[in-house]
Amino acid sequence: MSIACKNLKYLRKLRGWTQEEFAAKLKIKRSLLGAYEEERADPRIEVLEIAGNIFKLTLDELLRKDLGETKGGGGYLAKRRALKLAAASNDIQLVPVKAAAGYLAGYGDPEFLDELNTFTLPMLAPGNYRAFEIVGDSMLPTASGSVIVGEKINSTEDVRSNDTYVVVSRSEGIVYKRVMKNNKLKNKLTLVSDNTSYQPYNVNTEDVIELWKAQMIISKANTQQRWDVNQLASLVSNLQEQVSVIKKKMN
Repeated sequence: MSIACKNLKYLRKLRGWTQEEFAAKLKIKRSLLGAYEEERADPRIEVLEIAGNIFKLTLDELLRKDLGETKGGGGYLAKRRALKLAAASNDIQLVPVKAAAGYLAGYGDPEFLDELNTFTLPMLAPGNYRAFEIVGDSMLPTASGSVIVGEKINSTEDVRSNDTYVVVSRSEGIVYKRVMKNNKLKNKLTLVSDNTSYQPYNVNTEDVIELWKAQMIISKANTQQRWDVNQLASLVSNLQEQVSVIKKKMN
């Protein structure tokens, strides 16, 4: 049953899991997983069934097909891509906070993107969407832990000032901000937080890797920041002052 052993090792490494992490998901000891990967023992059927549920694979595929095979398009990644194409739906890949560092290195790598979890939102028009989990209070009242669903913007020229975007850049990583164009400095974008405790700052357009215009915000129930009327009035006033100052500098 060496093919099954090879497949377990391949799938574990594909996800970047340690033997300890994968063994916990398979509900076995790490030493037993090590024995499987070294082909000193044959994986039990119940273990392969759990692996099949995790990776959406049949027992036949785990037992008989070399999932790491790239020739002839018979491997695991080729199957995943084929299934996504056949679905013909707006699959939205989710980039959680823990994957943010990997995303900066792997945003253009199909193998990395294929391993991101996906979901669909039927109310969105056809397009190229991606979702990013955000943390921190810089965009309050959007709560920390919210997921921003953004539509891909192909050029900084398509940015509309004062709209919100997920900005992926080499200098700042992944941030969710209100973006202002700078008429004087064409090679810079000004990023503004809705929480006026944070000062606006500039990023060079050449450092911007991707732009995703916010279309929807998904947040957990009862986590939304509450504001009273005075807080809202102060927030709006401060934001208007910041925008006015930025516009004067730009013009």
